[in-house]
Amino acid sequence: MQEICRGLRFPEGPIAMPDGSVLLVEIERGTLTRVQTNGSTEVVANCGGGPNGAAMGPDGKVYICNNGGFAWDYEGPFLRPTTQSTDYRHGSIQVVDINTGAVETLFTKCDDVPLKGPNDIVFDAHGGFYFTDLGKRRTRVMDRGAIYYARADGSAITEVVFPIDTPNGIGLSPDGKTLYAAETLGGRLWAWNITEPGRLEAAPRPPNPGQLIYKVSGYEKFDSLAVDAEGNVAVATLETGCVTAITPQGQVRAVVPVPEFDPMVTNICFGGTDLTKAYVVSSGLGRLYSTDWHCPGAPLAHHYSSDL
Repeated sequence: MQEICRGLRFPEGPIAMPDGSVLLVEIERGTLTRVQTNGSTEVVANCGGGPNGAAMGPDGKVYICNNGGFAWDYEGPFLRPTTQSTDYRHGSIQVVDINTGAVETLFTKCDDVPLKGPNDIVFDAHGGFYFTDLGKRRTRVMDRGAIYYARADGSAITEVVFPIDTPNGIGLSPDGKTLYAAETLGGRLWAWNITEPGRLEAAPRPPNPGQLIYKVSGYEKFDSLAVDAEGNVAVATLETGCVTAITPQGQVRAVVPVPEFDPMVTNICFGGTDLTKAYVVSSGLGRLYSTDWHCPGAPLAHHYSSDL
């Protein structure tokens, strides 16, 4: 694993670009940032709040889950988010024009329910996207989480899973027929069969309608995820500082640690000309790494649909 960049302010949501650069958010800084292959950085947009998960949409713009902002503290050398920020107003889905830096707010609520802490996002092939809302944590209380499906043109948003505690990473199987989501505090990986865009198979076990694929056995938590072409779900794993690759059958295929221990390994994406390069963010130390993956990542819908 090779280090590309350090000094980032809690990076998340990496998007590997065709020119070899990586777009990512810096949550503590409130920006969408581009990291060049030589490790230099430039701010693409100032999003405010807490930009979190990010994905390329069908219009060539970047769609961002903004959690509304955290309070921050250090635990030794590691920067950590703590509770809801003092200037928090709400969560949102934002759209960034990466050519101009213009930021548009697309959604702040679903029906009459405000978005609390949108976290991660994945597009399907039909112009819609699924996203998790982890909620916000305050001193003595925290929100119940949910998963939503929305249209990129802003025409519709629907709640598809509620309640689910601390939903974080979200992704689709290579054939687009299965939705995966990682549960942070429980260290669980869930799956749902998709019957049509934005509609999941009826719940076998309410209130959480998913199929349990995997659960950690020790003190670990799950963050964001990416899916490779074999269908393995690569989940960023907190506290032990690694990426855990899990088969659709719930077997651990591999455990990939970062070079210098960081309990806040939060995200992974695939890139390179053949999608066999994995980019991993070490958020507590503010670093971006790359490593070779044993197979290509599953292509993301719309990722190379326009001149990026």
